[in-house]
Amino acid sequence: MRHLAILLCALVVMASTGHAEDLIPDDVLASMTSADVVILGEIHDNPQHHVIQAEALKAINPSAVVWEMVTEEGAQRLADKAVSNPEELARILKWIESGWPPLSMYYPVFQASDAPVYGAMVPRTAARAAMERGAATALGADAARYGLTVPLPRDEQAEREADQLAAHCDAIPESALPQLVAIQRLRDAVLTRSILRATDETGGPVAVITGNGHARKDRGIPTFMSRLRPGLNVFVLGQSEDGAITGEFDAVLDSPGIEREDPCQAFQTQN
Repeated sequence: MRHLAILLCALVVMASTGHAEDLIPDDVLASMTSADVVILGEIHDNPQHHVIQAEALKAINPSAVVWEMVTEEGAQRLADKAVSNPEELARILKWIESGWPPLSMYYPVFQASDAPVYGAMVPRTAARAAMERGAATALGADAARYGLTVPLPRDEQAEREADQLAAHCDAIPESALPQLVAIQRLRDAVLTRSILRATDETGGPVAVITGNGHARKDRGIPTFMSRLRPGLNVFVLGQSEDGAITGEFDAVLDSPGIEREDPCQAFQTQN
């Protein structure tokens, strides 16, 4: 695990308190506010990560915000409606059906910017279809442009498959691993496509709300950005828990870990 900068901060401020300068070091804020694209990573169910994202958005003042958690259709519905409360937002985005952590964690992030929302979530039906027919088919003519028709180097493919196996508690058949890796690449590509569209349509800067896995510079969105739009200044923030994170980022902010149920229990119950 390598980082251009690792900033281990004891972030214990709750959502109701704190400002960007309290939560985010000055040099990181300066890099964010001078970038064309700012990718704000997260662990999805850590509330403090969303507090930091909200403060970052206030400082960046983006012209658009790309969301991993919102579909294109959801973003369009949101653009057509005036939202006054979290219940209405949840209904418009079909948040409960999406399977993401409670909207209460993300609502401060939505409130932090009035910029247009761009959806980059791959719907479950599309993901299932991609598993059956191949991830490249989901992007159609764009698949080659985003590199989905080109296999990963053997070592990288093996490393990614090992990560997927570990993430699924060593409880899924190895035959499923290549498809899971392909779906991850598809999600990276869809996020990148939304970022480029948002940049072209709004002029930037563009902020991105996504998980650390998609944010990481050695594997995720930035690898697509550097190939497709090398002239853009992209800044990537990773967010760790208790000092633990995997991947490369321009900066890492650390937050305390949260209590969670053992994710492997679900697999053990099935066996």
